[in-house]
Amino acid sequence: MPSTALAGIRVLDLSRILAAPLATQMLADLGAEVIKVERPGSGDDSRTYGPPFAPGAEGEGERTDTAAFYLSCNRNKRSVTVDHATAEGQDLIRALAARSDVVVENFRAGTLAKYGLGHEDLREIDPRLVYLSVTGFGQSGPYASRPGYDGIFQAMSGMMSVSGHPEEPMKVGVSMVDILTGLYASTAVLAALRHRDATGEGQFIDLSLLDCGLASLSHFAMNYLVSGEVPRRRGNGGYGGIPSQAFQCADKPIFLVAGNDKQFAAFCAAAERTDLLQDERFATTSARIAHREEILPVLETVLRTRTRDEWLVLLDRHDVPAGPYNELPEVFADPQIRHREMLVEVEDPLSGRLALLANPIRFTATPVGGYAPPPALGEHTAEVLTGLLGVTRDRLAELRARGVV
Repeated sequence: MPSTALAGIRVLDLSRILAAPLATQMLADLGAEVIKVERPGSGDDSRTYGPPFAPGAEGEGERTDTAAFYLSCNRNKRSVTVDHATAEGQDLIRALAARSDVVVENFRAGTLAKYGLGHEDLREIDPRLVYLSVTGFGQSGPYASRPGYDGIFQAMSGMMSVSGHPEEPMKVGVSMVDILTGLYASTAVLAALRHRDATGEGQFIDLSLLDCGLASLSHFAMNYLVSGEVPRRRGNGGYGGIPSQAFQCADKPIFLVAGNDKQFAAFCAAAERTDLLQDERFATTSARIAHREEILPVLETVLRTRTRDEWLVLLDRHDVPAGPYNELPEVFADPQIRHREMLVEVEDPLSGRLALLANPIRFTATPVGGYAPPPALGEHTAEVLTGLLGVTRDRLAELRARGVV
């Protein structure tokens, strides 16, 4: 059964692409009813962000080879197609908003207000409404009207400046700012709902991808603010104790963290190199940090003397934190990942068995489960408009004929 943690909460999802849809997927996973409004005929742009594509079929209410990108952030939702550029479409969206607790959108600042669908417009309908707007740069400021994508925000926020090798800044492989923004967004909605339940008042949430990218620098940003020193890029090396980075073993890489004195002593015992503890350059955490460039070549030589799996067994025996470098096939074959059931399969009407990443939250009272496949474009238009708004079948057919839905 799906989680009931947010049972009774209805979310009107006007968003597309990744950050905001991830937020609404999180709310859906937690039990909220999420109605995703898409453009008739084309839908969320990310439906075409492939390859790869999941197989589909032609026809009303059916997906046509939907991109895996879309499938990653739209499960547990219902899809309704409405053209917000038409007066009748705007009326339908306002009617849906009047029956919702939360509205989520990620159009450029001020766009939906042009159609009478901005926060102030919908607040007049229901002052208890929580309205979340996710934009690249926020609702105000010199860049507010600019478009933007994840890589741009990784560059502008400073994330790239601390990622990569010394000679080359590098973006994180996944769309990390989008993902982090989605998490901030779902947290913000939950806090706003808590406030609404306590006061009876909804509110507007202004969330910027640039802001979230900068906030994610966390201790890196704090280190700079305290010291004034610009962080150096260290590739796969960390900023804590030594060692804390990737090393090449005899066959494959390993990531090793022995950042405090106890762990380093355990590593030396595992490696049969307790002589390193007698060297004043390496005897303490602060000494190893000061002599980073001297100790790393020593450790690199040591780690190449055994295979990855031999080191993993040995280090685990000595309680030294370490893990393998895994490609995705190894990730999903990992016994811990399998035990945690992080891969789930759902029955999809068009694709057959569809594999999805599970939600990582584990509740005791309201567990996340009962995953529904991401919806086909407009799959629930008739169900929602007739069942929730009372639109008659004849009226629905008329709207559909004119391209409103």
